Amino acid sequence: MTRTSDLLTLTPAGLYCPPGDFHIDAMRGVSRNLVTHAHSDHARGGHVAVMATAETLAIMEIRLGDAFCARREAIGYGEVHRIGDVRVSFHPAGHILGSAQIAIEKDGHRVVVSGDYKRRPDPTCAPFEVVPCDAFVTEATFGLPIFAFPDPEAEVQRLLASRAMFPDRTHTVGAYALGKAQRLMRMLAVAGYDRPVWYHPAVAPLADYYRAQGIDLGNIRPAEEAPPASLAGEIVICTPGALKNGWAERFPDPLIATASGWMQVRARARQISVLLPLVISDHADWPALCRTAADTGAQELWVTHGETEALVYWASAAGLDARPLDLIGYGDEDGEVAA
Repeated sequence: MTRTSDLLTLTPAGLYCPPGDFHIDAMRGVSRNLVTHAHSDHARGGHVAVMATAETLAIMEIRLGDAFCARREAIGYGEVHRIGDVRVSFHPAGHILGSAQIAIEKDGHRVVVSGDYKRRPDPTCAPFEVVPCDAFVTEATFGLPIFAFPDPEAEVQRLLASRAMFPDRTHTVGAYALGKAQRLMRMLAVAGYDRPVWYHPAVAPLADYYRAQGIDLGNIRPAEEAPPASLAGEIVICTPGALKNGWAERFPDPLIATASGWMQVRARARQISVLLPLVISDHADWPALCRTAADTGAQELWVTHGETEALVYWASAAGLDARPLDLIGYGDEDGEVAA
């Protein structure tokens, strides 16, 4: 009888599947690595072979260069591949473009490694898919009951209302360069905002890739193409780091905003001088984490990173076999929490 511990174990490089002889989101170079998505805390270079969705492989090349691995193996959602003694399939995670949950199955026992995920609709990526399983490996970035996120479309309306109220101020919005920035661009377009949305240079290659995949990001333009003084009253999307290093100060009377799940903690927003906190996250909030664990039907819950203790406590009280994995290295994307 196959057990979850037969299919997944923890090594110095991260999660490892012995009967398939592969790692998932390995934190150092390995012979074969299956990657859930292209954020740098999950997608590192130096591997011999990498299996991921075509979008994740392409974004890894954009970010890491074309030599990030020796051999690439693209897999589509729902495709089943046999690797060693296990069957592997990738399923939408709803986190960013190309993000996937990875299902591993042997002798009728299925484990799903979710990577990072969200249940909220996102017009720039495939929606999250519930994959029934015996054991579910989940993140817990926002694994506390205080995190119950508002409607993201309503947060975009707050941004537009602020721009209308302060028409002479440049609204500089900190949004992570991969996923969050493109989602915000698309949401602004869907909301009917037809003025140019200007963006930081770090966003450019990823915005170009999203558009090449047929995702309409609206009327977007590089901020470097316009004199800073001319962007009074405009919306500029930049990396969170650009808000810290003074890049945003070039614009007329900048009104600092940030789009992140962490903006639900107002003290954190004040700490980093954010005047307009926008609670827009690419991760599941507490209700979604609990609902997902229940929806999968899993009897085991492994929690990889984030607020592991609260989610493990909740799951144990619900009768699940729950445990924290305490993986170090996930959650911090290029020195920023991409949330």
